[in-house]
Amino acid sequence: MTFLRLALAACLTAALGWAAPAVAQALGPMTSTAHSSVVTTDQVRAELLAWAPQGVTPGQPLWVGLQLTHQPDWHTYWKNSGDSGLPTQLDWQLPAGMDAGEIAWPTPRKIAIGTLANYGYEHTVLLPVPLTVSPNFAQAGNPLGNLGGAQQVEIKLKASWLVCRKECIPQEGDFTLSLPVKSSTATSSKEFEAALAAGPQALPSGSSLAEPDGRLLRVSLTGLPAALQGKDLALYPETSSIIEPAGAWQQAWQGAVWTAQLPLSAHRTDSPASLPLVVAVGDAAYRIDAPVKGAWPAAAPVATVSPALEAALRANAASPVASTNHSPPLTLWAALFGALLGGLILNLMPCVFPVLAIKVVGFVAIRDRATRVTTGVAYTVGVVVSFLALGALLLGLRAAGDQLGWGFQLQSPAVVAALAALFTLMGLNLAGLFEFGNMLPGRLAGAQARNPTLNAFLSGVLATAIASPCTAPFMGASLGYAVGLPAGQALAVFGAIGIGMALPYLLVSLVPGVARALPRPGPWMVTFKQLMAFPMFATVAWLVWVLGQQSGIDGAGALLILLVLMALLLWSLTLKGRTRMLVGAFSLLVAVAGFWAVGPHVIKPMELASSANTASTDRWQTWAPGKVEQLSTQGRSVFVDFTAAWCVTCQYNKKATLANAEVLADLGAKNVALLRADWTRRDPDVTAALRQLGRSGVPVYVIYHPGRAPVVLSEILSVADVRAELAKL
Repeated sequence: MTFLRLALAACLTAALGWAAPAVAQALGPMTSTAHSSVVTTDQVRAELLAWAPQGVTPGQPLWVGLQLTHQPDWHTYWKNSGDSGLPTQLDWQLPAGMDAGEIAWPTPRKIAIGTLANYGYEHTVLLPVPLTVSPNFAQAGNPLGNLGGAQQVEIKLKASWLVCRKECIPQEGDFTLSLPVKSSTATSSKEFEAALAAGPQALPSGSSLAEPDGRLLRVSLTGLPAALQGKDLALYPETSSIIEPAGAWQQAWQGAVWTAQLPLSAHRTDSPASLPLVVAVGDAAYRIDAPVKGAWPAAAPVATVSPALEAALRANAASPVASTNHSPPLTLWAALFGALLGGLILNLMPCVFPVLAIKVVGFVAIRDRATRVTTGVAYTVGVVVSFLALGALLLGLRAAGDQLGWGFQLQSPAVVAALAALFTLMGLNLAGLFEFGNMLPGRLAGAQARNPTLNAFLSGVLATAIASPCTAPFMGASLGYAVGLPAGQALAVFGAIGIGMALPYLLVSLVPGVARALPRPGPWMVTFKQLMAFPMFATVAWLVWVLGQQSGIDGAGALLILLVLMALLLWSLTLKGRTRMLVGAFSLLVAVAGFWAVGPHVIKPMELASSANTASTDRWQTWAPGKVEQLSTQGRSVFVDFTAAWCVTCQYNKKATLANAEVLADLGAKNVALLRADWTRRDPDVTAALRQLGRSGVPVYVIYHPGRAPVVLSEILSVADVRAELAKL
């Protein structure tokens, strides 16, 4: 077993070494400093991003922007905030020779708040701003920094935003970002491309017009794409206080001309000569500047405030906002406690049990108290260090632009296949097919027996590798909270999970009475060791099934062939004399030929076959971005199952609770739409949806009901809990 642990540790070390540059670069901006690119509040995580694919060069594209990630139910505002609210304000401090343009506002959505309606953003939005670099930028006397021999230019931003749910909180933050002048900055390219694509496409005015008519505004738009004809459009006027955002209005198509009648606002104070309008349907949005025909009715008088009230408002605006600092210690302590408790429960998860069972056998064989304590501490250190390493890798890759979450490594078919091979080796070893000590040189075999501390440390590494895809109760909220924290605090949460998982074994090793209660070593240990081979083989069967969801039936079949060839090669090495040489050489050639022939099928993406985790029955539909909102507008409640084939807890909940006849009857009686979001392979849209819910792994179960906050259920579903929540709808 030591040889296996050494091999696993070497693989993890190599993987971390390969990813170290990305981690080091990505974790830098997340460090908590007086001026950083991230500001976190209880409601919003705000981050200053940049996109300079050609560096800071005159005439080349250069974008900066503020990305706002809202907690569920909270929102900020568009340039026209609607009935209430304020748009986000960006105040740039740029080097000489550099100018900022206007915000390229993404298309908003209408957010109903009681009898009012606002225009704004929920979930995650990026507000991109173009920067113009003048030809004389390099000679403008800019105080360029120097980092590792590369010139840096510093971008500063003071931003203020109003974040609202039912209550509203004004917040602000100071941001600083250093960009390399000569090299590319492209880690956030996907975010900027998505934000720019989400903005409305400008269309010529043509014969479009807006005409006031009494208390109505009649709008007629021409030149819209033919694909929109006959569809209901959403309308967002860029000029505020012109119409009643929450008022009832009508729309119709007259051939290729779209018309609408909208109620004018009783509080209108402006009479513009043209109205820039944004119309949208789905992900398509268009902007037309419609000239105003005719005369506006009399406008309402401009409201004024008393000098005393104006002074009070200014004093309130000048006061510091405490909530814009990083999350308070109480919330962090709650996350640490949840992580510790989740790590403790993780020992009961089926994916961890086989490794812990092997540890029991090894622990029984140790009768010396000093050795028992040393190995317990070493196992704990191995678990904690491994969780910290996985956490650093996850945070680093996320900050570098990858949309990842907890269990991300099992989204790779290559990792799934490698784990299947590892567990097959462990199962064959436990079953007694071979002993590593007999295959190793005598000196190395002796070194294994002399290093129980190293063995215990590597056991912790192995246990973490097996446990990492699992999410226990209390872990989901803690992990989702951790990925938005500065690096030091986030790693503390990951370390707390490791401490919780290692805690039972550590306590057993430190308490003398436990050792006396354990049975003495004897023949039963051989039987128990062989019995544990079957959970290993069961784990292999599960991993092959997971690979089948990722690479299809051909990929699963190819993996089985490779595992059989590996077992043949191992068996040949147990033979003696000339037979071992001949059969071993033949087995090696067959294994290499098999890997060459069928190996590529293991990691080939599945294209035609449908995943078993997507909509597999008539009841379940495949989740997609915007589908919850679409169903909610029809007045339906929605149940979303965020799942993955490699998540054992997900599969248990699916069979034990989500397939329960009483639960399905309640869902049907309440006309609840069922959506399944498959995270078996990496999916940035699913990752973003999990992040919006404050989660970073699966399983996650959410009930959406129109007009209410989403309800996130426990990771371990019970029939009673689901039925009780459905009864509230």
